Amino acid sequence: MVDYRSMWSDLDLDLEKHDILLQVLPNMYESIFLSQENRPVAMDYFDFAVAEIHGQRVRELMDHKAGGGKVVGLYCVFVPEDLIMAAGAIPVGLCAGTQFSIPDAEQVLPRNTCALIKSSFGFKVGRTCPYVQASDFLIGETTCDGKKKMYELLAEHHPTHVMEVPQKKTPLGRRLFLEELQALKTKLETETGAAITAETLAQATAVIDAKRSALRRLHNIRKACPTLISGLDALLVTQVSFYDDPVRFTEKVNALCEELEGRVAPAKGVAPANAPRILVSGSPMALPNWKLHQILEGSGAVVVGEESCTGTRYFNNLTPESDGTLAGQLEAIAARQLETHCACFTPNDERIEDIITLARDWAVDGVVHYNLQFCHTFANEAVKVEKALAVEDIPLLRIETDYGDEDTGQLRTRVEAFLEMIQR
Repeated sequence: MVDYRSMWSDLDLDLEKHDILLQVLPNMYESIFLSQENRPVAMDYFDFAVAEIHGQRVRELMDHKAGGGKVVGLYCVFVPEDLIMAAGAIPVGLCAGTQFSIPDAEQVLPRNTCALIKSSFGFKVGRTCPYVQASDFLIGETTCDGKKKMYELLAEHHPTHVMEVPQKKTPLGRRLFLEELQALKTKLETETGAAITAETLAQATAVIDAKRSALRRLHNIRKACPTLISGLDALLVTQVSFYDDPVRFTEKVNALCEELEGRVAPAKGVAPANAPRILVSGSPMALPNWKLHQILEGSGAVVVGEESCTGTRYFNNLTPESDGTLAGQLEAIAARQLETHCACFTPNDERIEDIITLARDWAVDGVVHYNLQFCHTFANEAVKVEKALAVEDIPLLRIETDYGDEDTGQLRTRVEAFLEMIQR
């Protein structure tokens, strides 16, 4: 075992709180993930990544900083990782999915704020996340009012840059977003002292597209029946993608895919062929938020896809071809990012079309629309999703919850009733 306490101390972590956090995670992880039967061998790497979540990867970030590099924290898939990498910096995702940090956040934020916002903010004010502490500055975005106002308070504790995301995909909105990317480019060059060139951006985009392609490959493998990988494991892989080294991560995901593709002919599944196939849609599920998947798969279903920012909204879109110039590449990145069908847009019919397509192509028996409590954007859009799926005769269960365990029994009862209704 490597002792990282001196590194955590240098990062000004609250070591007492941090020790409590690290005591909780291993037991939870073992009971949820390591107890699964017939897991792919290649999942060993992702188990290791979680076991070393505050260790090896943080050490890599600190070594990068010691060599003069920068680390940039971000909270949304609308922030282009490749633009950050083109400046020689390392991007790391910071959204949090645990109840642990929420009490610290609620000393500042209103209690009726969504759990993802509170958990993310709480890790900073409570000084319990080494990724936040290691970040030279943070990038926020205006995808929802709660996050937008949280970033104002976050800026009092950590250098924060907020980029505007348009609410409409009109020509005006697209021009606005391109201008925001250009402003972000200037910010990155100022902070890193490195010029972003057509060459460095092309190289970085190739790395990110390769990562997204690997995740798409894994997603497509989940079409198989019987299902070759649990929804819990597939979700975990995407969650790890937000902080792991992208080149190493891509290699490990492709190795996992190769193993799973070898299971197709012998039909070596992780669940019975008649297990109800579920698509989860809605709010993102940041690490370590495994609550809904655990309930669904613990009740006999198998999750075969996530229409989510920790799912298809993150990896579905690759970068369109450009003329190769820096300006042309920025335009291509802007176009790629705006194909993310987030509920922040109005109108947002494309997301509903995505859900219907995923439900059909992945042969799902039902859709569970997951909504974080007080996430009004997705809650309101769920009304349109429900109406559209009713027309298509696709069963839907709407779930609204937070990161706490108090409602687990109630949710399990509702899930079991839904599964009984759709059982083939």
